[in-house]
Amino acid sequence: MRRAFACLAFLLTAGTAWAQDAPVPSQCMAIANAFPAVTFASFTQAQAEVETVTITYAGHSTYVIETPAGVRIATDFSGAYGADPLPDVITMNRAHGTHFTLSPDPDIDHVLPGWGDDGQPARHAVVVDDVYIRNVPTDILRWGTIEEGGNSIFIFEVAGLCIGHVGHLHHALAPEHYAAIGRLDVVMVPIDGGMTMSLNDVSEITTRLQSSIVLPMHRFSTPISTFAAMIGEGFAVDYREGRSLEVSVRSLPRRPTVVILEGV
Repeated sequence: MRRAFACLAFLLTAGTAWAQDAPVPSQCMAIANAFPAVTFASFTQAQAEVETVTITYAGHSTYVIETPAGVRIATDFSGAYGADPLPDVITMNRAHGTHFTLSPDPDIDHVLPGWGDDGQPARHAVVVDDVYIRNVPTDILRWGTIEEGGNSIFIFEVAGLCIGHVGHLHHALAPEHYAAIGRLDVVMVPIDGGMTMSLNDVSEITTRLQSSIVLPMHRFSTPISTFAAMIGEGFAVDYREGRSLEVSVRSLPRRPTVVILEGV
């Protein structure tokens, strides 16, 4: 039987993918008892020891995350990448048409836009089988105008891991953003050099989060060496031959590492 997060107060039915649109306890989110001093919700090590998540670079800003239960999630999904096989869940941001679609395949079970309706930010807290998906709203720049709450940092909590995708982020993060994000073991960041935000801002976010694994995306001509130099010697750089990475709590590197998958 598939095992759910130990922190959730319910059981997941074996072999069944389903969603719950109500907030559940986060194993990753900072608990601001006396901000800026924060502590993190803990997870049960035994639950995560044998479970592996596969992350595949599909293209542009789309990574495909496959959970131990077989849930497939495609980030910043436009349909150009990560559509075969069809994902179960897609997340989207709408800075450009390469990061979203208004006509997703109707067979995709869960479509999570990073923007809300009527000028309100999106609010997602969804359980799909063995993964809990939530978002942290940020602003976005569209056609020269700042749209408050128009982007989302999506966080995927699965197998004891906290995996984050910052989307098409256009600004540095405030302390309240970091508190809402919490711990990220794996983070996906754009390193385009200015189409989203400057390398200085991306580097600051990356070093502040201190994630065990950093997965660059949205790269055009920016040399990996330039990004690596800006985040400093505290991070290792690991070039991989394939497009996929298998990760578990046990396999996280001791030293924060920028992992460059094929195609990035």
